[in-house]
Amino acid sequence: MDILASYNLIIEASLIIILSFFFSELSRKTNVPSVLMLITLGIGLRFGLDSMGMGYLDFFPVLEILGIVGLIMIVLEAALELELHKDKLVPIGKAMLIALLGLVISAWVAALILEHFIEGMTTRQAWIYATPLSILSSAIIIPSVTGLQAVKKEFHIYEGTFSDILGIMLFYFLVAPYESLNGGDSVGGFFGTLILTIVISVLASYLIVVIFQHIRSQVKLFLLIAVLLLLYAFGKQMHLSSLIIILIFGLLIANRGVFFQGRLARFLHVEKAKDIYHGLHILTLESSFVVRTFFFVIFGITISLASLADRTVVVISLLILASIYLIRWVLLRVFIGANITPQWAIAPRGLITILLFYAIPVEAQVVAFEPGILLFVILFTGLIMTGAMIYDKRRHHRSTRIAQNQPVGYIQWQAPEVEPKSPPSTEGIK
Repeated sequence: MDILASYNLIIEASLIIILSFFFSELSRKTNVPSVLMLITLGIGLRFGLDSMGMGYLDFFPVLEILGIVGLIMIVLEAALELELHKDKLVPIGKAMLIALLGLVISAWVAALILEHFIEGMTTRQAWIYATPLSILSSAIIIPSVTGLQAVKKEFHIYEGTFSDILGIMLFYFLVAPYESLNGGDSVGGFFGTLILTIVISVLASYLIVVIFQHIRSQVKLFLLIAVLLLLYAFGKQMHLSSLIIILIFGLLIANRGVFFQGRLARFLHVEKAKDIYHGLHILTLESSFVVRTFFFVIFGITISLASLADRTVVVISLLILASIYLIRWVLLRVFIGANITPQWAIAPRGLITILLFYAIPVEAQVVAFEPGILLFVILFTGLIMTGAMIYDKRRHHRSTRIAQNQPVGYIQWQAPEVEPKSPPSTEGIK
């Protein structure tokens, strides 16, 4: 019976991954985020488990492990996407500024809303709960903007990446007093730890790159992931900002030409480092896909749909949604201009939001907070983005036809090309 159960588990896991792949392909064609499909699949599985009398199963330990690994993979994947070039400084700076302002202002407004409506929530706790709700999901944005213009696509990739990284840093800054040994609230202590983490991260990143260039084995990429996970875990136990280690290593290997200059250049083997980067990039993408798949499915299994019908949940969620898009519209209008469609609507919340929610320390948790707020915001930011992307695609199609003086749906007939006749030969004529 146990053997049969093991095979059934393998079958179920395989089917979930296969379905996730088809969801990703369907997402590219329809602009519906695959995250929403995975959550829906999880909700359907929950009904199936309840019907079989297995609704009592505790998935939280699995969700917690997937959350930690997923967080590391997201930061590493984001860092590997950032290319530091001189000609990219202006768009990178603008995207970073918009991401930072959007994160901080959205978190501030959401914190005010949560503190007002949820009984017993302090200002710091409100900020802790508001921060995950204010972070853009690059895991949803990056695959969703492939059809946009090059400039808009580039902006969204940078903005989503910076929002992830800055949001995670802000969250761990807020929870630092709850995780520290003495429970202090020293800003200086946090920044001192941050500087120490950066120094350790830079040294460790250089050392890892140099060592792994000389490893001849063909299976060193998973060894590299294991080393990064080990450093992250040790860093957390030492109360360091461990994600900085992952971020700096990703930036260093992705921009090795920038970091290995002068005397350091002799330690870099260009081709070997390039192979490590490409292999790590592929491995990170594949691993993130698997982790995201099971995380969102299990999240769908664990959520309670009944909370969506709660009046307080609906009111809080709608106010947070309104603040998200109002703040975003103003920022984009100021820094980019009038052409901000569909950028203003591309503000999905996703994996990072859920991961950080489950990373809130027990001492900072508020019993009165309804997880349905998370689900509501994630679902509706995804649906709003989907609607805006579909509208923009149809508008672009229509404007293209009008510019060509063609009715929408009209297919222009082109006559077959006829090879021009050559002029009569004058050879021999004098």
